[in-house]
Amino acid sequence: MSGPGSGGPGTAAVPGAAPPGAAGAPDPRRWFALVVILVAGFMDLLDVTIVNVVLPSVLADLDAAYTHGEWIVAGYVLGFAALMITGGRLGDILGRRKVFLAGVAGFTAASLLCGLADGPGALIAARFLQGAMAGLMVPQILAIIHVTFPAEERGKVLGIWGGVLGAASAAGLVAGGLLAEADPYGLGWRAVFLVNVPVGAAALLAAWFLVPDSRAPERPRLDPLGALLSAAGILLLVYPLTEGRGLGWPPWTFLLMGAAVLVLGLFVLQQRGRTRADNSPLMSLRLFRARAFSAGMAVWALFWIALGGFFFIWTLYMQVGLGWPPLRAGLTSSAFAVGCAAGSGTAVEFFTPRFGRKALLAGALLCGTGFLGYVLVAAHYGPAVAPWQMVAPLLVAGIGFGLVVAPMIDAVLTEVPVREAGSASGVLGTVQQIGIALGTALAGVLFFQQLDHDAARAVARAAPALRQELTRAEVPAAERERILDAFADCLADRAAATDPTAEPASCRGPLPSPEVRALVIGAGQRATADNFSRTFALTLRWGAGSMGLVFLGLFALPRRVEFRGLDGGGPGPGSGPSVPGASEGGAAVGPGAGPASGPGKERSAPARSGGQDAGTHPAG
Repeated sequence: MSGPGSGGPGTAAVPGAAPPGAAGAPDPRRWFALVVILVAGFMDLLDVTIVNVVLPSVLADLDAAYTHGEWIVAGYVLGFAALMITGGRLGDILGRRKVFLAGVAGFTAASLLCGLADGPGALIAARFLQGAMAGLMVPQILAIIHVTFPAEERGKVLGIWGGVLGAASAAGLVAGGLLAEADPYGLGWRAVFLVNVPVGAAALLAAWFLVPDSRAPERPRLDPLGALLSAAGILLLVYPLTEGRGLGWPPWTFLLMGAAVLVLGLFVLQQRGRTRADNSPLMSLRLFRARAFSAGMAVWALFWIALGGFFFIWTLYMQVGLGWPPLRAGLTSSAFAVGCAAGSGTAVEFFTPRFGRKALLAGALLCGTGFLGYVLVAAHYGPAVAPWQMVAPLLVAGIGFGLVVAPMIDAVLTEVPVREAGSASGVLGTVQQIGIALGTALAGVLFFQQLDHDAARAVARAAPALRQELTRAEVPAAERERILDAFADCLADRAAATDPTAEPASCRGPLPSPEVRALVIGAGQRATADNFSRTFALTLRWGAGSMGLVFLGLFALPRRVEFRGLDGGGPGPGSGPSVPGASEGGAAVGPGAGPASGPGKERSAPARSGGQDAGTHPAG
């Protein structure tokens, strides 16, 4: 790979250098570069949800326990969250193209290791490595967008990126379902990982030739101790949030979260000392002096708490409760992806430049309204709900999601000095991951407590119909009552289990005939679907309420937040001096920010660069 000063074949690698061609002209290959980085980002987003689809097959094939399955999912999240801040800063230091290439190469290699894993331990380790490599790759995506595209095209590009975010949430379920049904070359579940290998190799080769390089002219120094403390603190927080429910929230999970607070407190103190020593911290605490950044981070966390909880219970509702196959669930969720694409496609380029903060407020309202609409649909139709009946609320929620995500990134980073752009974007992504983990944990507690609480009610609703069916099957009265008692115990134990897909021992009792077994299984499926539908509707009210808090929190943003998606605008208050090509040691200017750009645009492009797809992981 090229070094910091080498952009590789055909790239502009010198900080502040104009792109190929006329001075200040956009790079003619920029749209090809966009395809490359979007493919890489899509691979990351896809892997978050696609694994959930094939997880039962993975556990059966590797003879693994349910706890191994939790680690297979959590390993990716932990690796990703731990390296997010450091990955963003490494892009500032070494060059964003170079770190992006390293991330893509590592992600592809880790995917190969996942596909070749011969046991749960090997797969868990490979998943952690895969997430860590995504932590290097993903923070560079928005940075590359902002230094490659001129200001007048940036709104359109951010809209495309927002659409990719929404599409990936559905694509994971659809792709997982298709691969599970097709079983190419008899690979089984391994295909969902191995498919990344040719795609990643092609993306790596294309990125080498097409993606331009950018880095800070006055490069900050790496902070190894800060990187260690931040990673340790985030792991200590995210791990118990991710694993706590499955383990029954033992005392040590709360001790770990308390330790996380202490370690992150030490990280803050260490960053203050690093700032005084050489002004090269991993995360500049001065960022939080900007109201748009500090208030925006709080709202961003609330937003992903709500969305993380929604995606978690939504998947359980469709696949476990209603018993839908992954492909059907994925096709249903495509309505959300379409709405997200529509909202994102118009938000940054049209709505926020004209309406500012009001566009984000409208997005939060639409998202909350979509959740409430989904509550009504689930409560009204119950287990008989059809996919088309979910389309309207999912579409509305998706539009709201699209109206919030990309503009929110712009709002949060608008006052960030260009020197801290990569670091700030890493913080943005880390807050997102913590929000998803916290939202999943909270929604999981509420959902499963309600599911357990309502199990007896579900049995009471299902028992009369089952009694009639058993009577018609001429089952003797004594045997009939024994079956009904066992049926009630089975449903109660299933609702209380940490693994909602497991079959408790109480569900494996003897039955007099295959006909009776079919009747009991059918009644159990109907009762489970009924219980999940009611529980989903009740729990999603919490999600709608959380979106109401997001709406209120958006008022904490400055009234005149500078949204620059349409024309690039000028710099934010913290953009630093207007030295052409080198603003306060910030990111190297790229296409569209050369001598012909003018000082204003020259500063605004890097001020929003160094970012990461802070709206990327809907299922984390």
